[in-house]
Amino acid sequence: MRALVLQHIACEPPGIYENVLRERGATIHRVELDEGEPLPDWHGFDVIVAMGGPMSVNDEADHPWLVDEKRLIADAVRAGTPFFGACLGVQLLVASLGGRVYPGHEPEVGLLPVFLTDAAVRDPLFAGLPRELLTLQWHGETFDLPAGALLLATSPVYPHQAFRWGRSAYGVQFHLEVSTEMARDWGKVPAYADTLESLLGLGSLARLIEDLDRRADELRGYGRRMFERWLDLGMVASPAGLR
Repeated sequence: MRALVLQHIACEPPGIYENVLRERGATIHRVELDEGEPLPDWHGFDVIVAMGGPMSVNDEADHPWLVDEKRLIADAVRAGTPFFGACLGVQLLVASLGGRVYPGHEPEVGLLPVFLTDAAVRDPLFAGLPRELLTLQWHGETFDLPAGALLLATSPVYPHQAFRWGRSAYGVQFHLEVSTEMARDWGKVPAYADTLESLLGLGSLARLIEDLDRRADELRGYGRRMFERWLDLGMVASPAGLR
């Protein structure tokens, strides 16, 4: 299995998803786009994973590499290459498919539930997961579903939390991959820390880390199940894998 990982800041690797890839013996080609690393030809990969970052998909003036990244995602997904995007990754999928990404009414930060739709109960990735699924949220933007998308999860503040497009392109606004150590590193990023403290107050990072420390294994367990199923689905659906 050849996996292309699109990463946008060093402290947001795929976490438990990367663990699963390595357990499956995958060859991982990681591109740090914020460091100016070039994008490869996507045709040579079985699956594509896009992770989070502090920038917006609309920040093309400050981050011109977003233009090529969105083009790559659009071409690969429309050709049937399995795609999994988390946080910024789901917003990149939306923008690549012609959907709108924009600021939410207020940031959504903390250990918060999302609610699976009826469609999710029958979905290959989400079937069997709790209908009220605990997640880590740390974002301030939301999106409209692209044409043809199937909504899989929602929340009161951000109705669009997860969706599937086609057979094997998935995006989730939330995090299930994060360890306590990763969250501590996120707290060192000024943009993340400012959002957290402006919404939840001084000392909120320590409280969030404490809460996550108690529930991280649970969240990562859900993330492992979901990602393993996506890889199983992807190896059947991937044009590269069928060659």
